[in-house]
Amino acid sequence: MPHSSGHVYGAVLTAIGFQTNPASIELQQVTTMIAIVDDDESVRKATKSLVRSLGYEAATFCSAEEFLGSSQLKTAACLITDVRMPGMSGVELQDRLIADGRSLPTVFISAFSDERVQQKVLESGAVGYLHKPFEEDRLIECIETALKGQGAET
Repeated sequence: MPHSSGHVYGAVLTAIGFQTNPASIELQQVTTMIAIVDDDESVRKATKSLVRSLGYEAATFCSAEEFLGSSQLKTAACLITDVRMPGMSGVELQDRLIADGRSLPTVFISAFSDERVQQKVLESGAVGYLHKPFEEDRLIECIETALKGQGAET
């Protein structure tokens, strides 16, 4: 009895479907997620686009408080944050994460040159501190450093 190609195709999709394929589920579980915290929407969008182009998942937040209240706080492998934002600053966010015992590799970006702040965040464990505007390659290097657990980039 001949099978219709639609029936066979449907059976194959059911057999290897994204939701039921254990290999796909495993892949979803190991996808690296990078959190981006910046009050500037254009920076969030551009950074998210870059992160996704590298094959990582990205979650964006307009404030440190929004990030701290999210489920991504527990799943983020790396944090990219602005230094100066309304409400809690990126520096205060780093301090809070450290106080909460959360070791999260952090890359700071800032439009302002403040050597004292840069020194403080690097001494507190930041993996990078970039001045806006910065080259994409510099941010990529910082992300790679963060995910490999190596020393800081400036």
